[in-house]
Amino acid sequence: MTARFEVLATGPLTTIQDSGRPGQAALGIGRSGACDRTSYQLANRLVGNHPDAAALEVTFGGLSVLAEADLVYAVAGAPCSNVALNAPALLRKGEVLQLGPPRTGLRTYVAFRGGLDVDPVLGSRSTDLLSGLGPAPVAVGDVLALGKDHGPMPGVDLAPVADPPGGEVVVQVLPGPRRDWFTDAGWQSLTGQSYTVSSNSNRVGVRFEGQPLERARDGELVSEGMELGALQIPPSGLPVLFLADHPVTGGYPVIGYVAAPDLDLCGQLRPGQSLRFRERTR
Repeated sequence: MTARFEVLATGPLTTIQDSGRPGQAALGIGRSGACDRTSYQLANRLVGNHPDAAALEVTFGGLSVLAEADLVYAVAGAPCSNVALNAPALLRKGEVLQLGPPRTGLRTYVAFRGGLDVDPVLGSRSTDLLSGLGPAPVAVGDVLALGKDHGPMPGVDLAPVADPPGGEVVVQVLPGPRRDWFTDAGWQSLTGQSYTVSSNSNRVGVRFEGQPLERARDGELVSEGMELGALQIPPSGLPVLFLADHPVTGGYPVIGYVAAPDLDLCGQLRPGQSLRFRERTR
């Protein structure tokens, strides 16, 4: 019998994510995948899953599922009330797993032993909200089945991992290909001020509120390739940080890139939280 569960509630947004679709940007296909890859990978490891197994990405809690068989699962990322974090657990048949709002962070990952058994699209089971590839966002009434491809349980009762920070976050930034489109004062403003995360943020990108950056040159830019972590500056002068579902090309100048080790922190930023960019010096 196939193990499965029914979705009773989704919260603001729940999607299915894995490690994404890398290497297809030339075809106009973005990577997508989990926004906080470290937490996604941890949840899978705790239940003995393959590193690329599909899991649930829950935005700001609110998920509720009813088990139709005994299920082993693990929760990692933003710490939600009502559930154990960073530890394997058993959800018995007929029991309900319910995630409350997170204390800090934005995105929580729920991995079930065996992974979610949904059909891959172009080699990935990730939901890409920008392109529409992959499974639709999870909806109330969905019944999701689990696969059987897993290894032995790791024998870990609890992973001692820090929660996502709840106060101001500081991330490192490197100059981008269009740094010279901005004055030195503009760069110093980027790396010197405290930004506020806008509510107009999603899996495509994080928008910020703050002081606009001063440009050194006007005019338009021919559309060019975009990467995860790019800080694109639209006409408003306020940065947009590209996350997992970012477009593969764009026509606004990229002043810099957030350093790769800090991208998972950015995937956990919630509206109203403050952030500072610090220039990476080496």
